[in-house]
Amino acid sequence: MREDSRSSPDKLYQPGIFDGVPPVARFVLFNLSHGVDAAAIQEALKRLTPQVDGSDVVVGIGPSLVQALGAEIPHLHEFPDFSREGVKVPSTPGVLWCWMRGSDLGDLLHVTRKVQKALAPAFSVQRAIDGFRHAYQEGGHGHDLTGFEDGTENPTGEKAEEAAFAHGLGEGLDGSSYVAVQQWVHDLDAFEALGDAEKDNAFGRRLSDNEEIEDAPETAHVKRTAQESFDPEAFLLRRSMPWMAGMQAGLMFVAFGKSHQAFEQQMRRMAGHEDGIVDAMFTISKPVNGAYFWCPPMRDGRLDLRKLGLGVT
Repeated sequence: MREDSRSSPDKLYQPGIFDGVPPVARFVLFNLSHGVDAAAIQEALKRLTPQVDGSDVVVGIGPSLVQALGAEIPHLHEFPDFSREGVKVPSTPGVLWCWMRGSDLGDLLHVTRKVQKALAPAFSVQRAIDGFRHAYQEGGHGHDLTGFEDGTENPTGEKAEEAAFAHGLGEGLDGSSYVAVQQWVHDLDAFEALGDAEKDNAFGRRLSDNEEIEDAPETAHVKRTAQESFDPEAFLLRRSMPWMAGMQAGLMFVAFGKSHQAFEQQMRRMAGHEDGIVDAMFTISKPVNGAYFWCPPMRDGRLDLRKLGLGVT
């Protein structure tokens, strides 16, 4: 099965997670309005479910929202602060996250407005970031704004399903996914000031042909995040996309897993918690926010929110 193929009807997960990245997207974060109670939250989520097919709109629920509903989702917790001396990896918890997927930003604006109205007044938009697919080649991956291919090491087919979705946890949980979302701001001047060999060594791949460099330095991103080098192995399904606003730009890092464990293994090593070696990515980019969300499974074509105390409406 191709990584970007549509999932079959019997799949429990939100199919947009498994599909490849779309031409354009919006990453929309919602906050709870002041003083809202659990009943109002439930009513808002009931209004939301008809707007969500799990494909054009993927939804993630934050730990604080689960708590506000008096529910509990195993393995879900707030994004840790991975910062250490000289390395800043901020934790900025979120309430509800929507990944709007499509081919036309104007259409996605209208989708965002429909979702916003469904959730109001219990929820309000905190921020919306527009993303896009860059230098995409049919059958391959998109590229980061540095020109390097993104998602080269993504698992595919059954291995992707194994890495990205919960299983063996029971109804209402199987098919769900745990997503880490970080906005990285690139210092493109710093990147462009590097020589060709320095650029390649920062990533651990050659920009010219995307081949991995065997003798790359230990700071190389590929070496820091080699998924099979962890114990247990730390495989994720990445769905990152470039973003830009004015002259500022970077990468919306989005990675889905069967829990948050694999992401935490990788992020801790990138920040140098294991051996003091910091990923070279921090010399050309920095994360400015970071949050965890739980993406509920699907049931009969709708979000399955039973674990939040809501049936499928």
